[in-house]
Amino acid sequence: MTITDATTAAPDAPVGAAIDFEVQPSDYRHWSLTVDGDIATLSMAVEPFGGLGGKDYELKLNSYDLRVDIELADAIQRLRFEHPAVRAVVVTGALDRVFCAGANIVMLRSSAHAFKVNFCKYTNETRLGIEDASENSNLKFLAALNGTASGGGYELALACDRILLVDDRNSAVSFPEVPLLGVLPGTGGLTRITDKRKIRRDRCDVFSSVAEGIKGKRAVEWDLVDRVAPLSKWEETVAEEARALADQCEDRADATGVPLPKLTVEVDGHDRRYEYVELKIQEEDRTATLTINAPDSCPATEADAFAAGASWWLLQAFRELDDALLHLRMNLRDVALVLIRATGSAETMRSTDELIAGAEHWFARETRQFVKRVLKRLDVSAKSFYAIADGGTNFTGTFLEMALASDRIYLLDDPDTEVEVGITVANAGMFPMSNGISRLETRFLGDPERVPAVLAEMRQIPADEANELGLATFAPDDIDWEDELRLAIEERASFSPDALTGMEANLRFAGPETMETKIFGRLTAWQNWIFQRPNAVGDRGALSCYGTPMRPEFNVERT
Repeated sequence: MTITDATTAAPDAPVGAAIDFEVQPSDYRHWSLTVDGDIATLSMAVEPFGGLGGKDYELKLNSYDLRVDIELADAIQRLRFEHPAVRAVVVTGALDRVFCAGANIVMLRSSAHAFKVNFCKYTNETRLGIEDASENSNLKFLAALNGTASGGGYELALACDRILLVDDRNSAVSFPEVPLLGVLPGTGGLTRITDKRKIRRDRCDVFSSVAEGIKGKRAVEWDLVDRVAPLSKWEETVAEEARALADQCEDRADATGVPLPKLTVEVDGHDRRYEYVELKIQEEDRTATLTINAPDSCPATEADAFAAGASWWLLQAFRELDDALLHLRMNLRDVALVLIRATGSAETMRSTDELIAGAEHWFARETRQFVKRVLKRLDVSAKSFYAIADGGTNFTGTFLEMALASDRIYLLDDPDTEVEVGITVANAGMFPMSNGISRLETRFLGDPERVPAVLAEMRQIPADEANELGLATFAPDDIDWEDELRLAIEERASFSPDALTGMEANLRFAGPETMETKIFGRLTAWQNWIFQRPNAVGDRGALSCYGTPMRPEFNVERT
């Protein structure tokens, strides 16, 4: 068995080498970021042949592929860490009379199925990151639609706090996916117009069925945009809207940013070794071991953490973890099961959790928000995860959250081996899931009194007590440990990946339903399914026929 990466993927994958999710502003080919006082501008001018596919497809009309969104995600991250004085961000197009035409159709048509779904998932996370920044990072976003915003382009606008559309008699907002492509607005579009903007169902139905979209006063009347402005007053209105958004946020004019350098990683085949994270691939059984390590010492104060900057161990470790998760997702799609191990100093975990729990400095608060987003990335990754707690492991506090995010926790219960888990303030809701509650609350939905019982034990808990508290799925002794773990790994890797993805997504989305859980649930179930149906991707499917002389032919049966 050979692990499939982006290099050895199916011939229709739109990439020729492993995808690198690390980028620096000097490498941007599609976005420009400028900062003027407390207002930043993100301008989109997509280089037609600058995507991951090179000359394989042309990114016309500011349509985008994964490379474009990697740059956008990086820019948002840098605004949060490198430009803390910025209070409002204008997201606009730099091409004449076009904002963004959405995901590139030829790219989607020529991509492997798994690539399509992972692409949609990443773009979802990027747009949710914009909304998270608005809620938690003293940033507000204005979508200044200087031209038509179609499909994913309008979905990007919907992630912003305000939408301003140019009133030039031509520019519109639209969701053409259903009438033209036979798929869904898969970056949360349908969810945002119903759950976020709360537009009437019948109007949403009409809007999502009209390929040419809606413009001008009707777009405002239907709440598809917040305001329109004529070309003669465009720049003036953009400035006015941006100023109003900035004034809603705390003035941090004196704040100094923290640069985010490129991560250092040793690559050996499919394996990756960072400073605090290691990823090792076991090709023969389609598994990976992902280990994160806490150092022996750490900054004691927020000032010390700020002085360390991007090398502060917590920020660096979770940047490394984020990169490793994305590498697993997109470049190692055949890996079925990831075994998570946490090692290092429990005392470091405790002191770091205490520091970020009471954080007042923007940098410590921002790092806490970043850790939350990385843990959410783990939650929604289409891999099976088993946390392995045996000798030498350190599932304490923030690291315990990784175990609670896993599908199972295997805990070695052996009196001759010191195995502990540690409860800290981090487990009391510091890192809420997509459902808005903590991982402990999600774990014990049917037995909620266990949550305060666990949180009452703010200490290192021996394996037998941890098992009694409900923190283990299985707790074999040293005699059964290796055999039970081996059988569990072999069994998991033998199951249908499609069935596992559906099962895991259903189980991980337990508890309250939110806009975020709806987005990922619908992507996992509906869009995943539609992307495989002949009505979309068959020889005469709508996605396959778009832009060609052929008309789509549909199987007309309704399921």
